[in-house]
Amino acid sequence: MNDSSIDVLAIGNAIVDVIAQTDEAFLTREGVRKGAMQLIDEARAEHLYGAMGPATIVSGGSGANTAVGVASLGARAGFIGKVRDDELGRLYTHDLGAIGVRFDVKPATEGPATARSFILVTPDGERTMNTYLGACQNLSPADVDADTVRAAKIVYLEGYLWDPPEAKKAFRKAVTIAHVAGNAVALTLSDAFCVDRYRDEFLGLMRDGSLDILFANIHELQSLYQTADAGTALDALRREKVLGVVTRSAEGALVVTREETKSVPAYPIERLVDTTGAGDLFAAGFLAGLSRGMEHTDCARLGSLAAAEVIQHIGARPQMNLADLARQEGLAG
Repeated sequence: MNDSSIDVLAIGNAIVDVIAQTDEAFLTREGVRKGAMQLIDEARAEHLYGAMGPATIVSGGSGANTAVGVASLGARAGFIGKVRDDELGRLYTHDLGAIGVRFDVKPATEGPATARSFILVTPDGERTMNTYLGACQNLSPADVDADTVRAAKIVYLEGYLWDPPEAKKAFRKAVTIAHVAGNAVALTLSDAFCVDRYRDEFLGLMRDGSLDILFANIHELQSLYQTADAGTALDALRREKVLGVVTRSAEGALVVTREETKSVPAYPIERLVDTTGAGDLFAAGFLAGLSRGMEHTDCARLGSLAAAEVIQHIGARPQMNLADLARQEGLAG
């Protein structure tokens, strides 16, 4: 992936999503926390797959979903993640290439299988994820190509990467290379429970200059600052040395700097089907716009448009060309 013109390079967990519609009773019966992401082992993965009923199988993973959204918006996207050289790993690699995302990391030839996330979608559109990380856990600094990172205007990292120790090292390597090259680094907090596990480390990344941009939904932000009050969390974010981008579901998004906070409404939708990927696609729109020099509020509008498309169908990746949709809505996609 040695290219001098990558707009957004996402680094994250390469996961195949197994998505099924279910009900609240199933979540209770299986003892899973609604709306959260739980890490599971291979035995639990096999059990859930057998219990969850008919499913849609599609390549996923938070960072990769964002990369796909960036490519769909006509920007140049790359992805760094780890799969196994197995059936699902080959499917994953093919899917990314088919939409134009550069993905050149060599698959593992031994070790655990390609990762899978069992996503249970309840009638209210909320998704509950149970993730077997598998080969993802073996993403290492050796998989982070320095030329690739230097080529990217923006390096986008997912908070879930903070779970596997080697991936954490890869994360830090990418941050260093990007900043030496004068490029921007963004992080998404990923999940409130992820924030609970690594709160101090995430705060440290902001405060030691590792991050330029922080993406979070309002619940993740409240978890980060350990407050039940959204206003208090936003006040704390304003004091950090980052560009903050905070999503609030149907209430839209906020772009937060030390100087000001700007609000952008959510795009109207006909029907909420599945919130899987909403944050990932919002980030895709924002980053694609930012890489082209758009104003922050226009970046947020582009993010809201991309998120609105993905929540109206099952799955975390767009089903229509987002660049065409952006043009129809008067946004430079």
